Amino acid sequence: MKEWSLSVLYKDYEDPKFQEDFKKLENYIDSIQDFSKELNRTDTIATLVEILTRLEAYRNLMYPLSAYMNLRQSTDTTDAMTSTYLSRLMALGSKMSEPISRFNRYIAETKDLEALIEQHDLLKEYAYLLTTTKRDAQYLLSDEVENVLSLMDLNAGNAWSNLREFVTSTMDVTYQGTSTTLSDIRNMAYDADKEVRKAAYEAELKSYEAVKDTIAFALNSIKGQANTVSELRGYDSVLMMTLHQSCMKKETLDAMFAAMKEFFPKFQQYLKRKADLLGYEHGLPWYELFAPLGNSNKKYSVEEAKTYLLDHFRPFAKDMADMMERAFDEEWIDFFPHKGKVGGAFCENLPFAKQSRVLTNFDGSLGDIVTLAHELGHAYHGMMIEEHRPMNWDYSMPVAETASTFNENIIMNAAIDAAHGDEKIALIENQLQDLTQIMCDIYSRFLFEQEVVERRKNEFLNADELKNIMLHAQKEAYGDGLDPEYLHPYMWINKSHYYSADLSFYNFPYAFGGLFARGLVVKYEEMKDDFLPKYQEMLKATTVMDVEDVASIMGIDLCDINFWRSALNTAADRIDEFLSLTDEKCR
Repeated sequence: MKEWSLSVLYKDYEDPKFQEDFKKLENYIDSIQDFSKELNRTDTIATLVEILTRLEAYRNLMYPLSAYMNLRQSTDTTDAMTSTYLSRLMALGSKMSEPISRFNRYIAETKDLEALIEQHDLLKEYAYLLTTTKRDAQYLLSDEVENVLSLMDLNAGNAWSNLREFVTSTMDVTYQGTSTTLSDIRNMAYDADKEVRKAAYEAELKSYEAVKDTIAFALNSIKGQANTVSELRGYDSVLMMTLHQSCMKKETLDAMFAAMKEFFPKFQQYLKRKADLLGYEHGLPWYELFAPLGNSNKKYSVEEAKTYLLDHFRPFAKDMADMMERAFDEEWIDFFPHKGKVGGAFCENLPFAKQSRVLTNFDGSLGDIVTLAHELGHAYHGMMIEEHRPMNWDYSMPVAETASTFNENIIMNAAIDAAHGDEKIALIENQLQDLTQIMCDIYSRFLFEQEVVERRKNEFLNADELKNIMLHAQKEAYGDGLDPEYLHPYMWINKSHYYSADLSFYNFPYAFGGLFARGLVVKYEEMKDDFLPKYQEMLKATTVMDVEDVASIMGIDLCDINFWRSALNTAADRIDEFLSLTDEKCR
C-alpha cells in the first residue's frame, strides 16, 4: 500500500507485453513515416481521417511505454535499465517529428477546413485539434528542420534535464553528522522545532554548493535552447511561445499579475505577523515559511489520510471520493521518500487505463494530506477527460493546476470551518502558507526565469549570478515580509520546473490555478448544487478549448482584472481573519 503498482502497464521489462509493444512501436513509426510521404488531395477528408487514425494508434502505443518508464525512473533515478530504455524510446519518438510536421503542414494547407470537419464524425471530434493546428502553421519550420530540432533535443534539453534530476535525487545532504536525502531535509521545514528547521535549511543550502556549477550549466543550456527555438519559430519571446502553446492570451496573464501586485502588501502583512509570533524583528526568515503555528502538529498515518480525504470530499462529489478510495486501495500512490526517488509530488494521468499514478514524499503532516488532495485533483481531472479520443487527452499548462488547487481549497476551507481556537489559527496559517507560495514564491520564480531567459541571449550566467538573480526576485516578490538576510539563493536548483527545453515558464500556471480555483470557490458558494455539473463540464472542455473559452463555461472573463480581484479578496479576508485571531498573542 505504500508503493504504487505499475502492473496495469507492465510487470517489468521482461514482460512479453512490454517487449511486444516496444517492437510494435518501432514498426508502426516506420509505417507512419512511409505514409506521411504520400499525402494527397484526391480525397482530403479520407486523408485527414487517416492521419488522425494513425496518430491515435501511435499514441496508444507510445503512452503506456512512456508512462511506465517515466514512473519507474521517478522512484529510482539510478536504474540503468530504465535510462537505457528511455533513451531508446526518446530516439524513436524523435523519428516522429518529420511525419508530424508533414501532417501539420497538410492540415494547415487544407482549404475550407471547417466545412470539411462538418462532413465526418471523427473530424468533428478533433475539430479543436485541427483548427488550432491550422492556426499554428505560421510557427512551423521545414520538415527537415523540425526533425533536426527533435533529434538535437535528445542530447541537449532532455539530457540536461535528466542530469539535473539525477544529481538532485542522489545527492547526499549532511545533517547533524549523518547523511540524508534532499527530500527528507526539505520535509524538516515543517518540523515543530525551530532549531531543526534552521539546521535543515543551512544543511540544504550547503549541499547545493557541491552541485551548483553542474546545475548552472544545465539551466544555461536549457534556456539557451528555448531562446533558439523561439527565435527560429518566429515568436516575439519565449514567454509568448509558452502562452501560445498554453492556448492562453497575454491579456489574461497581465490581468492576473496586475491583481496579484495589488494584494502583495496584504501578504506581507501576514508574513510580518508570523514573524512577530515566532519572535523575529526583521521579517520572517526563509526557513520559517512553513513553521507550524498553534496546535496542528498531529501526524497522520496513510489510513488516517485516506479517511480524512474521503470524509471531506464525499459531500462535495461522490465520484471524486470513489476515485480517491480506488487510488488508495488499488495502489495508485507511491508515498514515502527514499534515496533515488525524485522530490516533490506529481500525478500522471493514465486515461487509456482509466487510472492515474501519484507520487508524494509523505511524512504524515496535514500539509501532506493537502498535497494528496492536490494530486488526486489532477487524477479527477484525468477522469473527466478519459472518455475523449486519445489525441484529446492533453489539457494546456494553465488549466492543469485548476482541479488540483480547487481540491486544496475544498479540504482546507472545510477543516477551518470546523476548527476552533489554536487549531483554527494553525489551519488558517497552513492555508496562508500555500497561498503565499502561489502568490509571492511563484511570482519570484516568474521574475527569475524571465531575467534568465532574457540575459541568456547574450551571456552565460554562472552559479553566483543565478543566485543574485534569484535573491533579487525574492526580494521583489516578498517585499519586507521576509528577512533579507535569510532568503533561498538556490531555489533555481531545487525547482524542477525550470529544466524543460520545450516547457518554459512552468510557474505562472500555479498562480493561475490557485487563483482561478479560489474564483471557482466563489462560484461554488453562489451556485450551490448547480455548481458540480458545470464544473465537470468545464474540466472536460479543458482539452478542447482555449483557456478563456473554458472559463466562460462558468461565466468567467479571465481578461477582466475584477475576476482576479474577487479571488484575491477571499485570500485577503483569510489574512484579516488570521490577523484578528492572533492580535492578542502579539500584545
